[in-house]
Amino acid sequence: MTTIAVLGAGKIGEALLSGLLDAGWGPGDLMFTERYEERCRELTERYGVRAVTVAGAAAAAEVLVVAVKPQDIDPLLTELNALLKPGTLVVSLCAGLPTALYERELPEGTPVVRVMPNTPMLVGQAMSAISAGAHATPEHLDLVDKLLGSVGKVLRVPEAQQDAVTALSGSGPAYFFFLVEAMIDAGILLGLPRATAAQLIIQSAVGAAAMLADSGEHPVTLREAVTSPAGTTIMAIRELEKHGVRAALLAAIEAARDRSAELGRAHDV
Repeated sequence: MTTIAVLGAGKIGEALLSGLLDAGWGPGDLMFTERYEERCRELTERYGVRAVTVAGAAAAAEVLVVAVKPQDIDPLLTELNALLKPGTLVVSLCAGLPTALYERELPEGTPVVRVMPNTPMLVGQAMSAISAGAHATPEHLDLVDKLLGSVGKVLRVPEAQQDAVTALSGSGPAYFFFLVEAMIDAGILLGLPRATAAQLIIQSAVGAAAMLADSGEHPVTLREAVTSPAGTTIMAIRELEKHGVRAALLAAIEAARDRSAELGRAHDV
């Protein structure tokens, strides 16, 4: 099997390691880097995957998955520049960072694939969008599709769309969590115990998501099916529109898109 090193074993890095193991990769085919020794011991004990240095990862792995914070990318790329073997595939999970940055800082011809995952990767339900850099081949994309497919669904998009993807699905879980939090608070306001409100709303969210995924119906059609004339739901929808919830979501997602683009510009790419 392809040997894979995850550079940065935070929550997303760990989730990918776990998913790859579940998908059939052996512990000997995987490795990771992590700056904290206690975290290294924890992950090795949990998964049987070895911790290595960046130099060790570059020497042994055919694929390097970069899962560090965007602000930590510059020293890592400087280190990798002197270590990378020809043909090593670099997979970036860093929000906002374009493939051109990696191609500029790493040896000429390095294949790079940019990925925007999201945190449902932690439960095997990620939505990941992948884009090829200048030197990545269809075979490289197929491999990354397989890797990310072990922890959710994968969609291929032009890299020009990645800032929009980051704003929509990369940050998307936070918007749902925000809405669920507000709805639970509303249940408390209406006199329900917190645990009761949480159970009602969380299962409603799970059920609504399943209907969206499985029915093939447009969200408007599903919403209209709940909205009876002069009923409770239409009164609630009127209040949401009156308070500009739709416009607020549009503005919020635009702001997230702009911040993603700003992260790329910070590296003069």
